[in-house]
This record gives sequence, C-alpha cells and structure tokens, in this order.
Amino acid sequence: MASRLILRIQERFARLTSSEKKLANIFFENQTLIETHTATELAALAGVSKATTARFFRTLGYTDFDEVRLQAREERNRREPYVQSEPVKGVGSLSHTLSEHLELELRNLSRTFEEIRSDLLPEIARTLKSAPRIWFLGFGDEYGIARLGRSLFTRLRHGVHQIEATGEDWASELSMTGPRDVLILLSFSPRPRLLSVLLAYARTTRMRIITITDHRYAPQAQRFSDHVLSCHVANYDILPTHATMLSMLRLIALAYLGQNAEAVSRRIATLEAINEELDLSE
Repeated sequence: MASRLILRIQERFARLTSSEKKLANIFFENQTLIETHTATELAALAGVSKATTARFFRTLGYTDFDEVRLQAREERNRREPYVQSEPVKGVGSLSHTLSEHLELELRNLSRTFEEIRSDLLPEIARTLKSAPRIWFLGFGDEYGIARLGRSLFTRLRHGVHQIEATGEDWASELSMTGPRDVLILLSFSPRPRLLSVLLAYARTTRMRIITITDHRYAPQAQRFSDHVLSCHVANYDILPTHATMLSMLRLIALAYLGQNAEAVSRRIATLEAINEELDLSE
C-alpha cells in the first residue's frame, strides 16, 4: 500500500521544482529510504542540496524531516507482516473451503496492486514499445506462465519470443538477443543457479530487464532490473499461487494496449486475416 508520504508526493508532484522532483523519484523507487537514510544522505542520493530536501518536506506539509520519519515508522508498525505461507493445521486443513481460498487470493491481489506506483505501468509500457524484441523467461512453474506471456503479447505486437533453451541450447537463443531488447523475467522460489549467469549475460548485451517476482526477492531483483513488479503470494503452504503473477502480466498488457491502441488494432487485424486465409478458425 502506498504510504502517506507517497500519496502526498503524487498529489503535489506537478507543483514541485525540478530539484524536488529528483527527491520525489527516489521515494517512488523505494519509499523505505525515509527510514534508512538521513536527510543529508537522501540529498546526496538525489543530487540536491540539504536545503532543497528541507524545503521539499515543507512543501509536502511536514514540519521537518523527523516528522516524516516518525510517520513512516508508525505506518510500518501498523502494517501486517508479509507472510509467504498461511498456517496449515494438519492434513485435514489441506482441503480449504472455497471462501478461504477466495479470501486469500483476493488479499494477495489487493495488496499487490495497492503497492504499485501509479507511474510504473506507463513506464513499463513505454519500455516495451521501444524494444526491438521482447523475451520471456521462466523456470519451473513459471516456464508455463512465460509461455502464456509470450502468447499474450504476440497478439499485441511483433518480435515476441520465449527463451526456452530447447535441448539446453542456451547459446543459440541468447545469440539472438540484443541491445534495447526487453527480458521479462518471471521468477518465484526456488530459483536455479543458472539464473544469475543468464542475467549477467543480459546486462552485458544491454537488454532491459523487467522482473515479476515475490515480495521477498524484490529487493534483490532491484539490483539487476530496470523495473520490478513484486507480488504478494501468501498460500496454503504446500501449493504455490500464481494468481498475482498472471494478473500482473495482463495488467502490463493492458497498459501497453492503452498506449498503442492503433498499432495493436492493426496487429490484431493482420492476425485475423492470416487465420482466415489459412482457414484455422471455425
């Protein structure tokens, strides 16, 4: 959920000076910085003066930096701790009721989408629009979701692929990637050791990386990703849930469609014409 600090920044963003917007952007990227950094350190991160930092918080309606930090700590103390698994009380409880299942999935979805920055999806849509090619990558259960993501985005634009390494032939597929391509990484635990090697190669070839992952891995994903979309994935211990990841993929697709409606319409018309010519649909 967006903090009160983030909400105030969003409300007043248009009225901020260019220097103040630099500060705003570092909080958009990581709102927890208010608790871990001093005012001087925040100024250095944003490349602005300490006086600008003080003026920034006053513009947002705070008396000083200490008031902002106190508010952030109070919000953290009230926030429900993130859980990966819901408690299981024995074999009989493995078969949960429909209402319990629905409640848990709705909580995951609600918390996930409440915490997305309002400017993040439009940024991702612009990144995808400018990409020569889009590549999907997933291991384990996420392999199938990567395949679904490729199918979904193929309807929206050309140049959409999945890194599958059929027969473990990673080199052949990676050789087709290039600068400004986008890699959409779908990654929940457990993660193979090979992943770090593939990500290092992607960065070397100047691919841009969008990672959809769980909350626990999100801080680590920030180190190598251009954009991170973190999902709440609390589950009933034995069976993982991918509902938030699937919904996030569709949300990205809708954001892309919103910015490229005319091009997508042409793409769909082309696909329909080919299907008609091939007589593949009833």
